[in-house]
Amino acid sequence: MGKCIFCGIVNGGVDCKIVYEDEKVTAFKDINPAARVHVLIIPREHIEGIKQAHGKDPGLIGHIMRAAADIAEEENITNTGYRVLVNSGPDAGQAINHLHFHLLGGEKLKAI
Repeated sequence: MGKCIFCGIVNGGVDCKIVYEDEKVTAFKDINPAARVHVLIIPREHIEGIKQAHGKDPGLIGHIMRAAADIAEEENITNTGYRVLVNSGPDAGQAINHLHFHLLGGEKLKAI
């Protein structure tokens, strides 16, 4: 695992703007936002990527999606819409090898 910045956030060793936390996930504002609202949602346990999530807690991905919906509500973007996405591997743009979901919204996003 080495020095994972996201594990540092979970353990309180890296300062950031945490917006949601529970027993399974931590969510915080992205320091380089791609939209007006850009929150990263990560499992508290170090899991390298979506492929490695297979065989772990079977409800984890659903739990992350529920957290995303709760955060969207808190950020007042539920009615206008939001996007939740995960990058898997370097070709997809995964820059940090700790599973993370991007919650984007608060403005009109380009269709993909």
